[in-house]
Amino acid sequence: MAHSALSQVPVAFSVNNDVSLRKSVFKSTRVTFLEKSRTSSLSLDFRVASSQSRDRSVVCMSVQQASKPKVAVSPLSLEDAKEPPMHLFKNKEPYTGTIVSVERLVGQNAPGETCHIVIDHGGKVPYWEGQSYGIIPPGENPKKPGNPHNVRLYSIASTRYGDSFDGKTATLCVRRAVYYDPETGKEDPSKNGVCSNFLCDSKPGDKVQITGPSGKIMLLPEDNPNATHIMIATGTGVAPYRGYLRRMFMENVPTFKFGGLAWLFLGVANTDSLLYDDEFSKYLEDYPDNFRFDRALSREQKNRNGGKMYVQDKIEEYSDEVFKLLDNGAHIYFCGLKGMMPGIQETLKKVAEQRGESWEEKLSQLKKNKQWHVEVY
Repeated sequence: MAHSALSQVPVAFSVNNDVSLRKSVFKSTRVTFLEKSRTSSLSLDFRVASSQSRDRSVVCMSVQQASKPKVAVSPLSLEDAKEPPMHLFKNKEPYTGTIVSVERLVGQNAPGETCHIVIDHGGKVPYWEGQSYGIIPPGENPKKPGNPHNVRLYSIASTRYGDSFDGKTATLCVRRAVYYDPETGKEDPSKNGVCSNFLCDSKPGDKVQITGPSGKIMLLPEDNPNATHIMIATGTGVAPYRGYLRRMFMENVPTFKFGGLAWLFLGVANTDSLLYDDEFSKYLEDYPDNFRFDRALSREQKNRNGGKMYVQDKIEEYSDEVFKLLDNGAHIYFCGLKGMMPGIQETLKKVAEQRGESWEEKLSQLKKNKQWHVEVY
């Protein structure tokens, strides 16, 4: 997910057509797929699609899947810090990381392209689940000749141990932003997302400028390992939740033994647009008492009123359960396009009123109790 935590930092759009924003001038083109990713020495199912042709759209059919027993991680010293690492590398002195792999995550019929990008930071830019990296794309800022591009912020889609479980990589989930002129319908490359296209076009071995990490809003509270976490995402907003879920269900972390409930609501356009579905489905199979997963496919499913199924409609289906869990202290997270929030807030307000409650008072209490976590862009 791309987002901005600071108002003065330009946003790298990861646009989705599956939320309340019914129309968008952003579409996507098919792109290159790259060499095989570096394989892990661990015995995991890690099948990576690869191709050298720019004209062929290649799909990463299966990212690493969950496995029992859980995977050993290192170095466990990453658990020692009492506070999350913040701003270790500034905009003027970024860290130079290396691209490990770039894989297409979505199918042929997805409206747009989303890539799974693994970056080697050599253990020098540690982070916690729910934080973000800043990326500075190469080249100069056209609005400030002689100066580098502005930083774009991306939520990290891996745990602090990374996809190789050794604490040396971080994963980004990036939607390629391609601009089409609404009048002519033709692509205007000059308005394409600079950073998302740089990342999606990068190849193993390419260098990337990293700042951060940053962000505390989406940190996973671990004071109660039996807590309930309700996670709501549209598109690449699923990034931080992938990190949460790997920490809960895939990794053997001695200091965090999750025994609560994780409930993920994911809104995308269609089945081909689902992200990390193999991983999430495996958690459902292995941990049915601790994980729930509900998909809202706006172009394939209908809501109870016969309209398109958006993530807020899926939440409404389970509204009684969701409200009872919140009353009992559940954390609720929202990540994705800013346009998702009005529809969700409207739905929650309607449900609250049906229950004879004031949504404004309830929301105020959730925020006061630090149960309400929002990061939209």
